[in-house]
Amino acid sequence: MTKPIAEQVALVTGGATGIGRAFTEALASAGARVCIASRRDDVLNRAADEINSRLSAERVFPYAFDIRDRALTENLVMHINERWGAVDILINNSGLAVPETVTEITDEGWDKVFDTNLRGVMWLVRRLVQGMVAQDFGDVVNVSSQAGKHGYADVPSYCASKFGLLGFAESLRDHVRKVGANVRVFNFCPGLVDVERVGPDEEPRPGFIHVQNMARTLMYALSLDRNVILEDINIYAR
Repeated sequence: MTKPIAEQVALVTGGATGIGRAFTEALASAGARVCIASRRDDVLNRAADEINSRLSAERVFPYAFDIRDRALTENLVMHINERWGAVDILINNSGLAVPETVTEITDEGWDKVFDTNLRGVMWLVRRLVQGMVAQDFGDVVNVSSQAGKHGYADVPSYCASKFGLLGFAESLRDHVRKVGANVRVFNFCPGLVDVERVGPDEEPRPGFIHVQNMARTLMYALSLDRNVILEDINIYAR
């Protein structure tokens, strides 16, 4: 039922910046091997080099791909399976918003948001959860938002995609429950997170939380006994 974090393999989409980087640093510091995947090769390589240098160990591995491209996503999954055998922790962190009001939504904007925030998640979950079920161990962490619980007029496509992510996670929970797999599903629903002031000694902007609060909450959730159910995690500034 358990597996030490130092023996686990994690995939963090968008793992080179912001919330994803904070997650990556926390997991790598605990000994996990972390594949960080997003579009910008230079940003990925710089993040991996910086974290590995600080840890004096190679624990972060960059992989460039576009989550909106199914073929590239399939290649990522094959790369991970060939190198490590399976993923123990999948963190669906990649996401974007297109500011368009309800009456100004474009097909292009809607598709861009949904392909990134929801369809790409579905592709990864569909492939990687099979390995988790087979090894009877795994965690899926979805970074949704308070916009996944409350609608905002200026980003309707973002809200709809994050609502959809929570609905998809509920279906995934029901699936692993019915097959009796030792797989947990966590949803983070943060408010505003400061992805600019990320230094450990920097104060977040008013109304924002520091990314380290996200990372500490992740590690707490992963540390719980595996028969404990923790579903949506709401975290935001006072």
